[in-house]
Amino acid sequence: MSTLVLQVFLAFFLSRLALESALLLLNLRHAAAAGTEVPLPLRGRVTSDTAARSRDYALAKGRFSLFTLAWDSAVRLALLLSGLLPWLDRTLGEALGGASRFVAFLVVLSALEALLSLPLSLYGTFGLEARFGFNRTSWRTWVADQLKSVAVALLLGVPLLYAAWLFMSASGRYWWLWLWAFLALLQVLLLWVYPALIAPLFNKFSPLPEGELRSRLEGLARATGFRTRGLFVMDASRRSAHSNAYFMGVVRPRIVLFDIFLSSMSVDEAEAVLAHEIGHFRLRHLQRRLLFGTAALLAGLWILSLLARWPPLFQAFGFPAPSWQAAVAILSLGGGAFTFFLAPLAAWTSRRHEYAADRYSVGHARAPKALASALVKLSGENLSNLHPHPWFIAWHYSHPPLLDRLRALEESARLLGAVSRP
Repeated sequence: MSTLVLQVFLAFFLSRLALESALLLLNLRHAAAAGTEVPLPLRGRVTSDTAARSRDYALAKGRFSLFTLAWDSAVRLALLLSGLLPWLDRTLGEALGGASRFVAFLVVLSALEALLSLPLSLYGTFGLEARFGFNRTSWRTWVADQLKSVAVALLLGVPLLYAAWLFMSASGRYWWLWLWAFLALLQVLLLWVYPALIAPLFNKFSPLPEGELRSRLEGLARATGFRTRGLFVMDASRRSAHSNAYFMGVVRPRIVLFDIFLSSMSVDEAEAVLAHEIGHFRLRHLQRRLLFGTAALLAGLWILSLLARWPPLFQAFGFPAPSWQAAVAILSLGGGAFTFFLAPLAAWTSRRHEYAADRYSVGHARAPKALASALVKLSGENLSNLHPHPWFIAWHYSHPPLLDRLRALEESARLLGAVSRP
């Protein structure tokens, strides 16, 4: 039976690898074939130089993504099939037991994965992003960020692992329900804690200065019934030249604007982008995603409860007997091979939310067409791929591609004009 389990796993794992590789290659070839041509709807709004740089960036990112996929797949297979994890479990078991063994095993595994991914992180930041002028992170800042991330992970992760062990070992047959309830509450708590305590460890958040922009954005928030904890500017330019805006929190979110975003957007455009973000909140997209995430967590813990006592699963990967730490490791490293087919559904749902938030912005911003110009600017500043392959979009794009969003915005503006005419 253990041989069959391993064969089924490898079939799913290699199928995922083949499909993801094929999608990346399709996207690469599509971008390469399109050349530096500016799509007709963008002519006059996007320069040929920007189109050329967007193409080059898309090709470079695509090749890097292919290498990252291959590297990540090799690391996962090596960890699962080399016998390293059973050896680690035995070694730790000679010195530790119970909860300490469980926590130490998973901490060491996480540290090993982080170390193996470090070269990719270094190249992505100081190679790829620097090559296209996006990286502004110094080595000192990068190292400080890594150390802070490790500290936060240990401070939050170690107590969480001890709590998980307690639920698994002491709450009976339905431990997974109790653990799920605990983790769901913790997730909501972290959404509240993160903006105030964790995010400021990595970036500086300053109140948006008084002026026309602040007045317009506060007026928009009042008009839409959006209760916020404030408007903040993040010093994102210390690390990257990418531009963005978002909100943090669940009940009364903080609006966060990248400093680069403010330097490039007009007041109308910034208001339209904020209206889009408010749309996400007012249409309860965050709440729906949170519910979907907690439902997925519940399903994952239920599956873990079924497999955690099934010896063939552990024998297939070299473990002599079931254990909680081995079960978590096997599912975290290999579970994606059985869930990757859900990616298109998640991406489609996210794109629907983006279209809905765009429509909300058109209906509530003072300048309905400003969002379109803001999206064109953001696309150019971030060198977004102007020619993504439709299959890659369907599988991976959480946001609609630029041309599709512009067409939808034009239709929304037309319908709004028709409704507003006497």
